[in-house]
Amino acid sequence: MSSRLSAAAGAAIRRLRHGKGWTLAELSTRSGVPLSSLSKVELGQTSLGYDVLVRLCRALEVDVDHLVRPEPLPAPPRSRTGRRSVVRANEGEPRQVGGHAASLGAADLLQRDMTPIVLEVCGTRRNGGLMRARGDAYLRVLSGAVIMHSEVYAPLALQSGDAVLFDGEMGFALTTSEGQASQVLLIHQGDRLLEA
Repeated sequence: MSSRLSAAAGAAIRRLRHGKGWTLAELSTRSGVPLSSLSKVELGQTSLGYDVLVRLCRALEVDVDHLVRPEPLPAPPRSRTGRRSVVRANEGEPRQVGGHAASLGAADLLQRDMTPIVLEVCGTRRNGGLMRARGDAYLRVLSGAVIMHSEVYAPLALQSGDAVLFDGEMGFALTTSEGQASQVLLIHQGDRLLEA
């Protein structure tokens, strides 16, 4: 058996063994395959002979083809070709986000993989709770200067042009550092930003 098929069969054997709640020693006893060989088989470190394959299939109560057939390919992602959303200057769906006036971009697209928001950050004190986003988030200061507060890090001062990519699930908030309005671009995964 080729090394690629042996590796796939080894992974299938391990899944089946785990599914039955068996240890390597239990499968070794039930199949008659030595424990040291069985460990190498599961890790794909040795090729499987037909006789070993048959003994393992009998012990696991599966057909041989169950171990050597390729895994089904995942369904292709739904097509998103041709998606586009234009946001003209001074447009965008108005929102309140984290206590800040915001303009949501691409609001006309449903089931977005990411959401761009332009925030107007005005206060030197936190206004509202912490914001959270699924997965990674990206923040870039378009004008002015802001301070990014988080649950994990010390406050981070950011000037116009500065950017930070961060774990959006970490609670974060924004304030201005100089008391003057600042504009920030926030891009986060998914189509919802949570506020706590």
